[in-house]
Parts: sequence; structure tokens; C-alpha cells
Amino acid sequence: MKTLTIHIPDDLDESYAKTFLAAKLFEKGDLSLGQAADLAGYTKRTFMELLANYDVSIFNYTEIDLIKDVTNA
Repeated sequence: MKTLTIHIPDDLDESYAKTFLAAKLFEKGDLSLGQAADLAGYTKRTFMELLANYDVSIFNYTEIDLIKDVTNA
């Protein structure tokens, strides 16, 4: 695993910054749910619950994919 050092302003909470980064990397598809949860320092369940705070869905479906699935069901 690589180590990254980031200097953040004193008024920015470190936990918030790690969770935000993990959420956005998960949203983009660069990290799995488990990897993102580990990066943020939470369990998968807790991380899934926190994703809503960052406007990230645990479902990586596009609207078109969802329509196709509903049509096929």
C-alpha cells in the first residue's frame, strides 16, 4: 500500500477529509466499497451510511442501466 501525505488547513477535520476522499474515489469507481471504507477508517456498513452525507450512492447504476433492469424484470 502506498502512503500519501496531504497538508490540510487546521480548520478542516482530518476524518472528514479522509472520508470525503474515500467517498469520491468510490463514486468514481477507483476504489471498491471495502477499500474506500478502509481508507476512511470505517466498517463497510458505517461507510455506506456516511456516503449520503457526500451525495454518493452505493448503487453505481446510471439511469439507463436502471431502466434496462426494470424492463428486463
